[in-house]
Amino acid sequence: MNREYHRWHSPRLNRDMEVLLYGHSGEPVILVPTSKGRFFQAEDFGLIGAIADGIAAGRYVVVCVDSVDEESWYNKDVAPAVRVARHAQWEDYLLHEVVPLAKGRAAGGRLTLAGCSLGGFHTYNVGLRHPDVFQRLISMGGKFETEDFLDGHHDEQVYFHTAPQWLPNLYDTGRLSALRRVEMTLAVGEHDFCRPSNENLSKVLWQKDIRNDLSIWDGGTHDWPVWRQMIRQYLPA
Repeated sequence: MNREYHRWHSPRLNRDMEVLLYGHSGEPVILVPTSKGRFFQAEDFGLIGAIADGIAAGRYVVVCVDSVDEESWYNKDVAPAVRVARHAQWEDYLLHEVVPLAKGRAAGGRLTLAGCSLGGFHTYNVGLRHPDVFQRLISMGGKFETEDFLDGHHDEQVYFHTAPQWLPNLYDTGRLSALRRVEMTLAVGEHDFCRPSNENLSKVLWQKDIRNDLSIWDGGTHDWPVWRQMIRQYLPA
C-alpha cells in the first residue's frame, strides 16, 4: 500500500501542517482525527489497517490531516471568539489546501469527509457548510454541539459553526438542494454518550427533508474497536 508523508507551511494557519496520504488511485477520502489528534492517529489506532485492502486495491486515496484543536476549541487561554476564529482558519486550510491535494491524487469520484468523535463533529460542521465541496459525510461517534467549548459565549460565528443551531433556520432553496445531494452517515454506538446528539442532528436534517442514515450500532460504545468496524463497513474493499 502506498504511503506518503507531506508537510508544508500553511499560509492560512501561519504554521507548518502535516498529512499522511495512503493509496495510489480511487475516490478521495479526507479523514479527520479525534480531539487534539494528530495526522498519524488513524494509522496508530488501526483505522487505516481496517480499510487497507480497499486502499491497496485502488478504491480510495485517504488523506489523514492534522488538527489545531488545542489552538481552537480546547484553548482556554484565549477568548471563546478567538477559539472559533482559529477553527475557521483550519476550515479554510482544509478546503483550500487539503481538498486540492486529495482530489489531485485521486482518480475522481465523490469526495468523502470522515472522522470519529470530534472528527465527526468536524466532518459535519465543515461538510454541511460546504455541500458544494463534499459529496459524502461519515461521522462515527460524533457530537455536534459547541456549548461545552465556549464558556457560554455565543455570537454569529458560533451560530454558523453549530449545525443544530443554524440548520433549522435554513430556507435557501439552492443550499437545501445541495445538501440533499450529499450522502450522509451518522454512526454511533448504542451505549455511546454521543448518541443523543446524533439522534438530534438526524431529526433536524429530516425536518429539512435532508436524507441521512442514522445507524445505531448494537452494544457499541465510544471507542476505537467500534470505529474500526464502522469504517470498514462504510469504506468497504
